[in-house]
Amino acid sequence: MNEKKDIIVPPMGESIMEATVARWLKKEGDAVQLDEALVELETEKVTLEVNAPMAGILSEVRVPEGTHVEVGAILGQVTEKVVPAKETAAPPLSKDPLLTPDAQKHVAQATQDKAGLTERVPLSRLRLSIAARLKEAQNTAAILTTFNEVDMTTIMALRAEFKESFEKKYGVKLGFMSFFIKACVAALKEFPSVNAEIDGNDLIYKNYYDIGVAVGLPQGLVVPVVRDVAHKSFAEIEQSILDLSQKARDGKLTMEELQGGTFTISNGGVYGSLLSTPIINPPQSGILGMHKIQERPVAINGRVEIRPMMYLALSYDHRLIDGREAVTFLVRVKEWLESPDRSLLEM
Repeated sequence: MNEKKDIIVPPMGESIMEATVARWLKKEGDAVQLDEALVELETEKVTLEVNAPMAGILSEVRVPEGTHVEVGAILGQVTEKVVPAKETAAPPLSKDPLLTPDAQKHVAQATQDKAGLTERVPLSRLRLSIAARLKEAQNTAAILTTFNEVDMTTIMALRAEFKESFEKKYGVKLGFMSFFIKACVAALKEFPSVNAEIDGNDLIYKNYYDIGVAVGLPQGLVVPVVRDVAHKSFAEIEQSILDLSQKARDGKLTMEELQGGTFTISNGGVYGSLLSTPIINPPQSGILGMHKIQERPVAINGRVEIRPMMYLALSYDHRLIDGREAVTFLVRVKEWLESPDRSLLEM
């Protein structure tokens, strides 16, 4: 008898017991090698691959794409020899004695006319998780948003002056995000409640800064965390963001890389957003929204000048952050970005 082995949903990390079959990478009858990726599973936070338990033939695909499965479920089987292809049943409509050829033609045309106008697909685990977390934030936190704007002239000039030498030295491009992370850390140190969280009747203040950086993917938004940014250089921050973004696009993020952030930054400007109100990522208490850089006329020392301006938005949990703190926090971010040399003097 040919040996058979089941393809089983593996353990997926603490507290994650369900996944969705996102995509079969092989079809029934295909030859497979030991440990070759067979199917992609999508959880509420990460995408992972399930590999072949042995070399042979993918003899059975038991669970179709879009199906929710639990840890330990059998997805299919691999057999050491080719399994004969299954016979394809004839369409039952063509044998229905109650339908005349003309009626059959009418039904087929009506069905064809509607094809492509509607489509029903199950929500992915990631999309369900995003929906649940956003609703949780709205239901439990008292979310307010305060706005300001920042003149990006100095930051853009610094990037233009040093981008080539920076990339040549460190092997990574100098982006805007590292400046914003540095500015936020400076402001978080001054206003620790923005870096805190509520746990029951207690406040938990965190004397470290792990910043979540929102990454938009076709299947939804993920927020990998750049750890210990207060002790990272600009180059280390940019490299971390690059690595995490690539892993997000490849579906290779681990659970550890998505958990434990203390504050989040989201850049809607890359999609052209001029102004928005981001929603906090529970249990965090604050999120900074970046937006599109746009040249606008502004008053500088009594004169109108055209400057590259960006609107900033800080959404915060009003249960532990007062309006004064939120507004001043955002002002500090603005001041740091407009005069980054202040950081050299620790001002």
